[in-house]
Amino acid sequence: MPSQDQLDADDTIAVKSTRPFAAFEWMIAGRYLRSRRRETFISVIAGFSFVGIMLGVATLIIVMAVMNGFRSELLTKILGINGHLLVQPIDSPLTDYKEVATRIEDLPDVVSAMPFVEGQALVSGPSGNLGGLVRGLMQTDLQRVPLISENIINGSMDDFDAGSGILIGSRMAQKLGVTRGDMVTITIPRGNVTPMGVTPRSKGYPVSAIFEIGMSEYDSSFAFMPFLEAQEYFNMDGQATGVEVYVLDPDRIDGLGSLIENSIERSAYVTDWRQRNVTFFSALEVERNVMFIILTLIVLVAALNIISGLIMLVKDKGRDIAILRTMGATKGSIMRVFLITGASIGFVGTIAGFLLGLLVCLNIESIRQFVSWLTSTQLFDPTLYFLSKLPADLDSGETVTVLVMALVLSLLATLYPAWRAARLDPVEALRYE
Repeated sequence: MPSQDQLDADDTIAVKSTRPFAAFEWMIAGRYLRSRRRETFISVIAGFSFVGIMLGVATLIIVMAVMNGFRSELLTKILGINGHLLVQPIDSPLTDYKEVATRIEDLPDVVSAMPFVEGQALVSGPSGNLGGLVRGLMQTDLQRVPLISENIINGSMDDFDAGSGILIGSRMAQKLGVTRGDMVTITIPRGNVTPMGVTPRSKGYPVSAIFEIGMSEYDSSFAFMPFLEAQEYFNMDGQATGVEVYVLDPDRIDGLGSLIENSIERSAYVTDWRQRNVTFFSALEVERNVMFIILTLIVLVAALNIISGLIMLVKDKGRDIAILRTMGATKGSIMRVFLITGASIGFVGTIAGFLLGLLVCLNIESIRQFVSWLTSTQLFDPTLYFLSKLPADLDSGETVTVLVMALVLSLLATLYPAWRAARLDPVEALRYE
């Protein structure tokens, strides 16, 4: 029997014509992946590794898509009703709101500038009372807010400026027990000035329309009334609370605040949506990053299963490895055989996880409704999660990152067992055969 030194010396001569990843290497790796009766335990470990990687990749893709969907939907809802920048007066009331809005709309990248009157109020109906935010807008401006104008589910905004009716959210209407045409009472703490001091003001308004934007917090707390009526009701004759500014791209507003301050020719405080919601969106970003790190551990555990399975396979195939070495197989060939074996589990598991994650993301709302029906529970309470349905936004960049990460971990997991297989001494392996 040849010694180890002779085998090493003859490697380049015996298999001089064998190229890396030759057909015989793939054939042997494929045979090792197929189960035989006495190798059932090893195949079970490989199966668990495959399932672990598949579920890990699918879970990562689904969770990242749902968190992206949360951010996108919340951003759309928050900015759709509050504007991208807010201009508020300093030192003096905003009586020149028309001129300010006109100057702002003349700036580049600005879509619209809307003066508004706003105040907190108690809204009362037949079924109870509810605190809300009453905002006065002109009909032309309200029609330029698609989140409201395109989501009217009962009634219409026709003659909004001329009438005395108000628009309320669907959840507010449900809690107050009102529908279109019913009366609601709006009460503010600082209203009528009397010799005895300032007394609360209450006034009844008919519900002219009900909207539903899909965000429970806004559907249950917002009410819109005509701009002139709001000025009179909130004791702000000839004034506006501020001006909301909508731009083409809300992610590119750097420097626009100072440009607005210079253009309106008056003292004003300009804030953008990032400043007003910094805590909320920062918390979402931190949660998203932490979830990515935690769920990556699932893929890592599956990769460790690949290591254990391959090490057991190397021990079980010691005699086969020795015979291949004596027939002229190089250390590199043996190493590549086990690299292919382990990497195949990782590759197929990653692709299966991607397909599973994609399938779930595309049907996530239907799946949620089915699970809710099956378990007779409400898995996604809109009052807790702000949105009325479970969103999923699959980001191609993040998905590619997850797939590459899973493939790299799977490949790294095969290196040590493959190296051990290549280092196996055929003389020692065959000594007691």
